[in-house]
Amino acid sequence: MSEPTRRKIRPEAVWAEARKAWEDGQTARSVAKRYDVGVPALWKRREAEGWRRPDPVYGPVEPAEGWSMFAQRTYDAFESRLGEERDLARALSAAMVGKRPENVPLWHLPFVLHWRAEHLGAEVAAEDRERNREQDWAGAVWDAEGRMGSVQAMTLAIVRLNRAVWREQAGLPEGAAEGWP
Repeated sequence: MSEPTRRKIRPEAVWAEARKAWEDGQTARSVAKRYDVGVPALWKRREAEGWRRPDPVYGPVEPAEGWSMFAQRTYDAFESRLGEERDLARALSAAMVGKRPENVPLWHLPFVLHWRAEHLGAEVAAEDRERNREQDWAGAVWDAEGRMGSVQAMTLAIVRLNRAVWREQAGLPEGAAEGWP
């Protein structure tokens, strides 16, 4: 017959020191060894008493290219996004007043055409369909009867038609996440 496992009972002062050591960032294993307590017992105490380590404060880490180059690259990306957003805003505002949408970025076509159909009516939607029926993306927007799907479904269909472009813009290298999109 085996002997029963004996529990180590440690005074509260030992547990207070163990808690301080753990909260100061020492590993559970090193604390358990130093104070002769079991790791499972340490985890139980931690949970029961709500031990927490403070959030580490590292401060900003300087980018590899240095702060000046980082700032320049960030500003260039910001300007590029602004340019794209301004182009889209011009196309949307033209579409909203009933003009033919031109220069709409590919990924925004489903939204613009859906908005026009919804707000400017069936006649405008039919004109848009007729004007764009030869486009390679037209089948992703309208079915054979001229109906549109949801904006999300149309966007996904256009992305799938232009998979390589989308993957490049998303930063997905060849062989990675091949199921997308």
